[in-house]
Amino acid sequence: MDASLEKIADPTLAEMGKNLKEAMKMLEHSQRRTEEENGKKLVSGDIPGPLQGRIQNIGEQGHIALLGHSLGAYISTLDKEKLRKLTTRILSDTTLWLCRIFRYENGCAYFHEEEREGLAKICRLALHSCYEDFVVDGFNVLYNKKPVIYLSAAARPGLGQYLCNQLGLPFPCLCRVPCNTMFGSQHQMDVAFLEKLIKEDLERGKLPLLVANAGTAAVGHTDKIGRLKELCEQYGIWLHVEGVNLATLALGVSSSVLAATKCDSMTLTPGPWLGLPAVPAVTLYKHDDPALTLVAGLTSNKPADKLRALPLWLSLQYLGLDGIVERIKHACQLSQRLQESLKKVNHIKILVEDELSSPVVVFRFFQELPGSDPVPTTVPVPNMAPSTVGRERHSCDALNRWLGEQLKQLVPASGLTVMDLEVEGVCIRFSPLTTAAVLGTRGEDVDQLVACIQSKLPVLTCTLQLREEFKQEVTGTAGLLHVDDPNWPGIGVVRYEHANDDKSSLKLDPEGEKIHAGLLKKLNELESDLTFKMGPEYKSMKSCIYVGMASDDVDISELVETIAVTAREIEENSRLLENMTEVVRKGIQEAQVQLRKANEERLLEEGVLRQIPVVGSVLNWFSPVQASQKGRTFNLTAGSLESTEHTYVYKAQGAGVTPPQTPSGTRAKQRLPGQKPFKRSLRGSDALSETSSVSHVEDLEKLEHLSGAPEPDGLEPSGPEPHPGAPPPQEAERTGAFQNGAQRPEDDRPQVEEPESLR
Repeated sequence: MDASLEKIADPTLAEMGKNLKEAMKMLEHSQRRTEEENGKKLVSGDIPGPLQGRIQNIGEQGHIALLGHSLGAYISTLDKEKLRKLTTRILSDTTLWLCRIFRYENGCAYFHEEEREGLAKICRLALHSCYEDFVVDGFNVLYNKKPVIYLSAAARPGLGQYLCNQLGLPFPCLCRVPCNTMFGSQHQMDVAFLEKLIKEDLERGKLPLLVANAGTAAVGHTDKIGRLKELCEQYGIWLHVEGVNLATLALGVSSSVLAATKCDSMTLTPGPWLGLPAVPAVTLYKHDDPALTLVAGLTSNKPADKLRALPLWLSLQYLGLDGIVERIKHACQLSQRLQESLKKVNHIKILVEDELSSPVVVFRFFQELPGSDPVPTTVPVPNMAPSTVGRERHSCDALNRWLGEQLKQLVPASGLTVMDLEVEGVCIRFSPLTTAAVLGTRGEDVDQLVACIQSKLPVLTCTLQLREEFKQEVTGTAGLLHVDDPNWPGIGVVRYEHANDDKSSLKLDPEGEKIHAGLLKKLNELESDLTFKMGPEYKSMKSCIYVGMASDDVDISELVETIAVTAREIEENSRLLENMTEVVRKGIQEAQVQLRKANEERLLEEGVLRQIPVVGSVLNWFSPVQASQKGRTFNLTAGSLESTEHTYVYKAQGAGVTPPQTPSGTRAKQRLPGQKPFKRSLRGSDALSETSSVSHVEDLEKLEHLSGAPEPDGLEPSGPEPHPGAPPPQEAERTGAFQNGAQRPEDDRPQVEEPESLR
């Protein structure tokens, strides 16, 4: 590196190259060292301060690119003549290397920071080429002959608006070309429709400029560039190509992308492809008039503009041709490995199967529900079909969004992204060309990704199957309302409608929020496999319960009934607490009135003389008063005052009013030991093995016998058979009166052994 600098400039640059070489040597041999100060571990080469520990591992080639910016700042201080020679050599070498690597012969290069900036400069060059007086007259020459820029419908969002803002053109100058809808890929430009648009615009006196995509920003599809090039040569249109698939030109394989080497211009992004930070994008173009390229801004006489290529110049020398090809080849192999593995996984659909050379894999989860295949013959089916299809798509979109987020957390080295396509819906994209070099993605990461997908499929399929059943159960249950939230990936969303709920209002509901908070607490205390959350209803301010995803067969009827019964119980308890204040206040007032009456009766019973201090004491000593013990108890359940005379006279508590029973579900069932709530019972199913089914059934029968469950129908005995030692029915009736009283003394006596004749 320093030898080449010596031939170009003076010994000052040679010394600078020597310092750069020593810096690289320090970076290559940098190791972690521990410092005892403050008990913190520092890494040699880390940036001190708030950036310490936040910089990603960029590797040696990344340090080369970053040092290129510092070296460019030092080079800018050289003498103008030496600086001109050095920058010209750097720019020409970098351009020559890129043209050879990506097979673009006799091309010029424009280095820019913004990826879309190169296309804006190309459009300006095309305008100057088509309008000779554009430099002098400006927009006046565009009045009679308006330009047209054709953009694919699959182009990156906001590209057309950016071009119009940079060029000062109105939005009608943009023409959006649709993609194939019936034949071919849905993400490739419709060439036949494009030719029709070009003929119509030429008849109207417009000048067209075309933008094709070699690897769309969404799914990595490549347009039919060969056919587009023929069309552009026929009508004299400038053809520009961009996309991630252009990286495969370095591999030299025969594919549809090779036609891009014959286009008028192309934009490359070698930074993400090679894992190089702070490296500019490159736009390669072919044009013979240097004056027009200077006016369009593609060339510059400023040394600072030419020094933009210095970081890329250093990085290309460090990697070499073999290193560049190896990185791009490794990314393509990762994509092919994932694509071949996903073809063997059920319920996973790949969107780019026809693009064998594409390094982008886009897939999504899908499943056809059993109930959706057969179409009923009723009349309202055509009107209901779109809503049904839309609901199923929203459900799948939510599940795919959840799957993508889970995979991103489980396999962060994969670099997955979640995107929403117009036709397919929410999909997951794997593009190692833009992420593998930075994240260090390997083949083991792809295998781990496939394993994680397979582990999540049972949860997705089970949840999708239970959604419709959950909606029907909630709709058929009184007091519950099903909420359609397309962004929730769980079984569903439900809201409890209490007595004072205003269904037509979307205002805050404090009472409903309190009930749902208590319901959420009760459901989470059940320790089931389901997760429950509380949040705002979709597009409203009312609270509701979000039921999470299910990994196993769930008894939806029991789940919905538990939610309804628990919510009703919480509402009744809340009403009881609200009425408690009024009940207690009335009870206190009644107690005060009765105490006042009791005092008046005591005065009349004892007489006035007994109220005098000295006389009353003497009178009470000679003739004590036999006052009856009177008291009051307050029954919260009945809300009334009761006398305590029965307690003091008979030494026993009164029966009082029986409190109301706790609401319980009519479908409450007994569970096996260790069985979690909302699980379907395995009794009588084929899931039990021959060796374990008998023991499970016996455990269930013992549990039902101990809990006092009624006998099933058909097995009830004809009549009770008395025990030989049992008392007669009359005695049993008399003894039954002591159920709420003290225990009989006979119960504590030991059992008498039965005679042999009675055994």
